[in-house]
This record gives sequence, C-alpha cells and structure tokens, in this order.
Amino acid sequence: MAAKRKSKGAYMISAVAEMYGIHPQTLRLYEREGLLKPSRTDGNTRLYTEEDIERLEFILNLARDLGVNIAGIAIILQMRERMEEMNRQMQSFVEYVRTEMLSHIQQAAGQNVSAAMVPTRRPMIVPREEAPAGKPRRTTKKA
Repeated sequence: MAAKRKSKGAYMISAVAEMYGIHPQTLRLYEREGLLKPSRTDGNTRLYTEEDIERLEFILNLARDLGVNIAGIAIILQMRERMEEMNRQMQSFVEYVRTEMLSHIQQAAGQNVSAAMVPTRRPMIVPREEAPAGKPRRTTKKA
C-alpha cells in the first residue's frame, strides 16, 4: 500500500490523491468525518504531513483491503488512539515504580541488604501423590 513519497515536508491534496489513486473528494470526506486532520496554509490550502500520510495509509488499508466502512474506521482509529494513550500511561507508571524501587533499594543497602528484598510470589504447594479422579487419596499412618 505504501506509495512513493518525498523525504520531508507537506503535500497538497492533489499530490496525495495522485499518490494513492484516490479522488480529492475522498480526502475531503475523510477530513469531514474526522479521520484526517490536515493542517492549512494562510490561503486555506490543505497540507498533509508525513503523519497524515501514514494515517491515510492505515485508513486505506482498512477500507480497501479489509472492507471496513467509514464508521468502523472511525471506531478503530479511536480505539488505536486510546491504546496508545494507555501504553504511554503504563510506560510512565513502570518508570515511576522502577524509580521508587531503586530509591528504596539504595536506602535499604545502607541499612540491611535483606530489607531491600521483596517477595514477588507466594510459595506454591504441590501434592506429592495425585489420586485418580473420583477415588480418595490413600494415606497411611505410622504408629
């Protein structure tokens, strides 16, 4: 699906439409529906950045290759943005926990090394002998 692109910069609507074999009205429709948000010049000309182009490629893949309609594309894009935001939040939380752990370890290292250790799992108890299904387990008592 990737078309040949120039290196950097912004593209006018006619260039983007030609690159991807779509009508400029399709790009305008995607903008009206909120799927694309190109920037505008002072003369109100749409300019598509590399990020806009990547998003367009994703939209076209959904529409052309997977047969997703515009409403479905909007939902998928919203879910994708939410997932990216949750990922950013998770990375931030992991970094916070990491920093806190290192701080506590450094503090504990001055006092007692074992104080810096924190158990991560509860011990698991595994029975030595399994009884067949439906039969009670035999036990022997020593007198």
